[in-house]
Amino acid sequence: MRQFFIRTIITLTMTGFSTLSQAFICPDLDSVYNSPEPPQPEKISFRHLGNKILSSFHQPYHMVHDELVATGDTGTMVGKFDYDIFLHKDLEDEQIYAYIYGTGMSDWEYLGSFRTDSDGKIYVPVGNRDAGEYLVRMVVAGDLTSATGYLSVVEPGTEAILFDIDGTLTLTDFEAVGDYLGIRTALAHSYATETVNAYKDKNYRLIYLTGRPYWQAKDTREWFDIQQIPAWHLHTNPYGDGPIPPDTQGYKTRYLQKLIDNGVNIIRAYGNAQTDIKAYADAGIPKAETYIIGQFAGTEGTQAIDGDYSYHYATVVADTPTATCNP
Repeated sequence: MRQFFIRTIITLTMTGFSTLSQAFICPDLDSVYNSPEPPQPEKISFRHLGNKILSSFHQPYHMVHDELVATGDTGTMVGKFDYDIFLHKDLEDEQIYAYIYGTGMSDWEYLGSFRTDSDGKIYVPVGNRDAGEYLVRMVVAGDLTSATGYLSVVEPGTEAILFDIDGTLTLTDFEAVGDYLGIRTALAHSYATETVNAYKDKNYRLIYLTGRPYWQAKDTREWFDIQQIPAWHLHTNPYGDGPIPPDTQGYKTRYLQKLIDNGVNIIRAYGNAQTDIKAYADAGIPKAETYIIGQFAGTEGTQAIDGDYSYHYATVVADTPTATCNP
């Protein structure tokens, strides 16, 4: 019944910006952007000498995969712990502390202690949470390095704007390679930052769906901070065997379907590649609300963004109504 209700709302709203009154609440970013000081757990010795040496000589490259679930469902946050920008040596068989803070909470809640598996991962159940936004912080017991991810619990019909990153927000598809090699900081298209922030101010949920492999999540979040782009729901490709994952279109299509199944109404999407165009179409996002920048702008019935975002920002984004959510 819940899936039927979700798809009914999506069918009503995917044809454009709905004027129907919605029951969902607006994104609660105050909770995640103004959280209390995170807990400082007691540091304990690494279980294995090799991991202690690893921690002493290499930079941490930990990450927590963002998660989005529908109200009434339970969530599980996945943490991945490794060291060194190139080596990415997994932290195996070590203790990790996990905490959560967010909507309706007055302080951080301790979720427990978890031990990494052979892939350097832990799986943290976060329970059934009220609709809202949450931070999940994971801390390595042996050296107190940490990583933080976002948990979004959404109601049916929640309105979202979707962005690809490379070549869409950044100038080219190759900017991520430069970041990974430490050559330079990726450059953003003119008015890309203003475009993203305008949607945030209009109370839309922001979702970044990128083909970047998961181990670039740390660099991506740092880039968001540098560009003053709101860091929110980021989904990276779980493929980890190389810098260019295969089947980007299929990976994006599957994740978009998961978002829709959880009640997300993607009312506008941005991309730059043919894989974006096809994945968005497969997910049922209208071509009238699919905006493409770069060499494929306007192809296959999509809407073109010419050059940079300045004209699009002034003529489309500025006139977009606020999300139909309840404060």
